[in-house]
Amino acid sequence: MANTRLKVTQLRSSIGFDRKQALALRGLGLRRIRQTVDVEDTPSVRGLILKVRHLVEVGEGGKSMDTPPSGGRERRGAQRPPRASE
Repeated sequence: MANTRLKVTQLRSSIGFDRKQALALRGLGLRRIRQTVDVEDTPSVRGLILKVRHLVEVGEGGKSMDTPPSGGRERRGAQRPPRASE
C-alpha cells in the first residue's frame, strides 16, 4: 500500500471550519483551492484525508517518482484555431 500514490485536490476553503481541519490540509501539503498534491497512500495520510473529506477530492494514481516534473503549467484544452481574416 505504501508504493501507491494518491492525488488530493482541495475544493473548498477551510475558513469557517475547525482549526484542526485547516492543519490537516496543511499536513497534506495543500495551501489553496484547486491545488493538487501527490501523496503516498499510507494510513496516516488516509486519516488526514478522512478528517477533511468534505473539503478535498481524492483520485488514484498520481505521478510516479521516476517521471520528471513538467516544469510549467499544464494546458487544459486545445489551442484555439487562428482567426480568419476578413
